[in-house]
Amino acid sequence: MDKKKQLITVALAGNPNSGKTTLFNSLTGSRQQVGNYPGITVEKKEGRLKTEEADIHFVDLPGTYSLTAYSQEELVARNFILEESPNVVVDVINANSLERNLFLAIQILELGSPLILALNMMDEVRAQGLTINTSLLSKRLKVPVVETVARYGLGKKMLIQTIIEQSQNPKSWTPLQISYGPDLDPVLEKMSQLIVESKFKLDKYPPRWLALKILENDEEIKSILLKEAPDLYKKLNAIYLEVSAHCEKTLNTYPEAIIADYRYGFISSVLKDVVQKDTHRQRILLSDKIDKVLTHKFLGPIIMLLVLYTVYKLTFWLGEYPLAWVEGFFTFLGETADKLLPPGLLKSLVISGIIDGVGGVVGFVPLIAIMFLFLSFLEDSGYMARVAYMLDRVFRIFGLHGCSIMPFIISGGIAGGCAVPGVMAARTLRSPKEKLATILTAPFMTCGAKLPVFILLTGVFFPQQKALALFLISLTGWVVALVVAKFLRSTLIKGPATPFVMELPPYRLPTWQGLFIHSYEKTWMYLKKAGTVILAISILIWAMMTFPQLPQEKQAVYLNQIETIENTLKTNPVEKEKLLSEKEKLAFELAQAKLTYSLAGRIGKSLEKITSLAGFDWKTNIALVGGFAAKEVIISTLGTAYSLGEVEVEEATPLAQKLAKDPTWDKAKAISLIIFVLLYAPCMVTIVTIARETSWKWALFALVFNTLVAFALASLSYNLLTL
Repeated sequence: MDKKKQLITVALAGNPNSGKTTLFNSLTGSRQQVGNYPGITVEKKEGRLKTEEADIHFVDLPGTYSLTAYSQEELVARNFILEESPNVVVDVINANSLERNLFLAIQILELGSPLILALNMMDEVRAQGLTINTSLLSKRLKVPVVETVARYGLGKKMLIQTIIEQSQNPKSWTPLQISYGPDLDPVLEKMSQLIVESKFKLDKYPPRWLALKILENDEEIKSILLKEAPDLYKKLNAIYLEVSAHCEKTLNTYPEAIIADYRYGFISSVLKDVVQKDTHRQRILLSDKIDKVLTHKFLGPIIMLLVLYTVYKLTFWLGEYPLAWVEGFFTFLGETADKLLPPGLLKSLVISGIIDGVGGVVGFVPLIAIMFLFLSFLEDSGYMARVAYMLDRVFRIFGLHGCSIMPFIISGGIAGGCAVPGVMAARTLRSPKEKLATILTAPFMTCGAKLPVFILLTGVFFPQQKALALFLISLTGWVVALVVAKFLRSTLIKGPATPFVMELPPYRLPTWQGLFIHSYEKTWMYLKKAGTVILAISILIWAMMTFPQLPQEKQAVYLNQIETIENTLKTNPVEKEKLLSEKEKLAFELAQAKLTYSLAGRIGKSLEKITSLAGFDWKTNIALVGGFAAKEVIISTLGTAYSLGEVEVEEATPLAQKLAKDPTWDKAKAISLIIFVLLYAPCMVTIVTIARETSWKWALFALVFNTLVAFALASLSYNLLTL
């Protein structure tokens, strides 16, 4: 009988840019699940690894610098360790920044959690002429220390073995106690005693750790105490206020700063003689050499623009043939469905509602996947951090913080992002007003949902300059976002700017596995959305474009005329070409009459008086109304509208060719639509996310304000271009 395997839960913690996710990917490979933590819009990654001895369940915690709840990511990481009590916490440390990275490790030890230190990027440490005495570090901190190079899988086996050993030989992990000096140590002792006497959640929170959180003014812990133990909270808060006043009066500082200073002091003593440098070799790091060029005051921005333009150029070049293959596949599906299904509503639903609707969105997957691959390379290599660094000076001019750059980039600052995680990424901003300005302007970026619209229109109306056009669209999003941010920060959201501090990670050559996993995840999310949300909305819009149906007596007018022409053709074949042209014209008018009589047609027509200022007809209006739910719907709706408007189903052609042949479309209308789609109201999921991060007042403001800005600029561009 086989021995039952041990189930081990491992939490992977670590600072951003420590290689934590790379290590997670290396350990779990494709055996991963991605979701959100219950009730919280923070990404949760889980994976499994089965060995002969154990079944290991890895949880990749959000990257965080500390366990004090400044942001939702820090709160999620801390609560998982506290509430789930994993068998082991592996703190993935960037060995190049040992002192700063150990700040998180010390807090985990103060919590009393079983800890393993994974010193990552050891190859880069050695390349700098440094050596780390891991055995001495392990002895001083009394925790196992494993050297790793996650991107090459080095140290993985040793780490797995250490995890299993630590889990098989559990010991009573006592929380680390650090002296915080004569001003705080007596206070911590007093507060700890009060917590013990009250018996407040002693099984969950170490008393001294809880006292530290009060002195660090941790809002989450204070709110829990206030709600569940108000008497204890009053006593502890009174002590906190007293010691805060004392520290300010005598030391001109506050308890939180003292705690941070003593932690770093403890880390410095631990690291004495642990890190040794070859003083005989004077060398400049490769990253520093590269940065002298890539982040140069003048050359840096030019190179950045060239890099981004190259991404677009390569995307279209590499994606040309795969795009044609996918389009051909959906054309084949439409023709097959036309042959197999009898005439009627079912045939219309399958061909116009599903194949032409969803196919219009899915058709762009090759280009989306290629772009995600390039973006993953830029992110994993460390170049994206340089982009943020270079743009900081520009952002400050427009009233934004340097940390606003990452929400912009994540939202689609480099085409292909998503406004939902972009809005959530604004949590890192400490200033509420800078955070609000960032959240309201991040949706102006070129998210992945808008990309299919831009790829379609640039391909049809700017076939020789597709990459340049897409590049300029992205720049337009940045310019409008910055100008609007300046307007908001000067009017509705006034407030002082806060300083920007950022650490540039060293350049790294991304691994193929990491690139594949990152681009696959994003592409799969796009496909999944197309197969669920977009499919449902496409069917709904098809129904709105089909019902109510044109009354029989009105259809009869067209059908009788068509029948008359058909009879004339039998008796008078001499004027065949003219008669066939008249028949085709009548069939087209009938299809258009059916569309305009439908619910969607009526909505589109009712908006036409206003939207004609921007060059939009009723078909475009229908697509844009659907786009309020999800921007991908714009393509699927246009596909359905033009499919239903075809004279014969057998004449089905890709949407791009339909737009190219439509006399109502020109470059002016295409540019106007591009501007409007780029800037108008965020999708409903983003609106809900904005409401969660701010309030419904600001979410509705974004809905209305962004649409007004978009329509004003689209109308202006259309009228200038048609002069």
